[in-house]
Amino acid sequence: MTISSALTNAMTGLRAAGRNSQTISANIANAMTPGYGVRSVDLTSSQLGGVRIDGITRNVNPALLVDRGLAEAAFNNASDRTQFLKSYEDFLGIPDDPNSLSARIAQFESSLVTATSRPDAPERLDASVNAARDLATLISSASRDIQEARSDADRSIDFQVKKLNSSLNSVQELNRQITKTAALGGDTSALQDNRQALVDEISAMVPVRQVPRENGQIALYSTGGAILLDGGVAEIEFSAVNQVTPYMTLGGGMLSGLTVNGYPVQTDSARGALGGGSLGAQFEIRDELGVEAQTQLDALTRDLIERFQDPAVDPTLAVGDAGIFTDSGIAFDPVNEVGISERLSINAAIDDRQGGESWRLRDGINAAVQGDVGDSRLLQALSETLTARRVPASGDFGSGAFSAINLASTLTSQLGADRAQAEQTQTFTSTQFNELTQLVLAEGVDTDQELQKLLLVEQTYAANARMIEAADEMMQTILRL
Repeated sequence: MTISSALTNAMTGLRAAGRNSQTISANIANAMTPGYGVRSVDLTSSQLGGVRIDGITRNVNPALLVDRGLAEAAFNNASDRTQFLKSYEDFLGIPDDPNSLSARIAQFESSLVTATSRPDAPERLDASVNAARDLATLISSASRDIQEARSDADRSIDFQVKKLNSSLNSVQELNRQITKTAALGGDTSALQDNRQALVDEISAMVPVRQVPRENGQIALYSTGGAILLDGGVAEIEFSAVNQVTPYMTLGGGMLSGLTVNGYPVQTDSARGALGGGSLGAQFEIRDELGVEAQTQLDALTRDLIERFQDPAVDPTLAVGDAGIFTDSGIAFDPVNEVGISERLSINAAIDDRQGGESWRLRDGINAAVQGDVGDSRLLQALSETLTARRVPASGDFGSGAFSAINLASTLTSQLGADRAQAEQTQTFTSTQFNELTQLVLAEGVDTDQELQKLLLVEQTYAANARMIEAADEMMQTILRL
């Protein structure tokens, strides 16, 4: 080996050691950076002597990253669904809760029984009116809570669609930059890190699969079959509303669905083209879970109103007159059931806050004057109709007959079962997501291993530096001859 070839080998070795130290330092510095792929320097022997730097390799497991993205989407979907069901269940309460729906009905029933024993006691009649008002307030508040959750879901959909469009455009631009940088012989690792971070954001909203394309580009397809990015980027459109009401449904045309490149796509939980992630969960809350909750609550409210709107219970009522519970002050009309729970109120005739008198509970809603203060027959009839078993005229409670409190218990039991199932799904998806995240992290930066590599680089650097020093000494010796 000549002195010049030895010097060349040492110089290329120093350059390789310098690039290795830079790469290792970057790996250690980004050990906790999401989406960062471990870098390694590719070295080969040069035909001219020494080593040649062929480039930087970004070491990732694409299949594992896709699986982690799908798991995150499933976890987000399950979490959003569970949160809605739990929030609604907390508002209606469990039977042991003194402020729950079942407890309010029980309190109303108990107040009627107490008033029956002393129909002449105004304070007992007032207590019955207050219990009826508390029950109506709870039901109407629960209905508003459902619609607020649906409104929040609609706003969340709008936000996520805008974010999805922005992220897809950014991925498309990074595709171009990666192709251009690679063509110029540059390092595309940082661009790929940025692209992967965007893909992770997209996958949390809409589960996607990555398909490699030429020149380092990728295509994105939703698991529901929609083409989001493949050369061109899909344009996803959605129109938000300010406030969702019980009357507003997707099927009725009053709420917006999704379009992809101008074509409508399914958004239901079973066949949604962009379902399975947080975006799909918000559509399910707005169009399925929320609508079902409202329907069941309206059915319970209808049953409650019709029990006391019957002239056979209160002889002072004519057909079409409102009873104790009303639809915003008027009698309930079966053709206007949607949203009845939100409009539920007590009759102004018995409500002192609206200028009424509580003695009409004893003497009849439409009684003009007080009757016999010791007559408890109407109060007894009101108590009996509350506990009477009747088949609900609407809702999905099965074919059985229920008392008012049994119907409320059935509603909360159904809700509790749905919430428990959702929590079970959430637990499973959480475990899956956490396990896959740990696997991704395990394939990430190992700082101990990187430090060991740095020690080897240091030794390599020292050896090449010593080679240069030896070559210099030999050259100096030759010059002194």
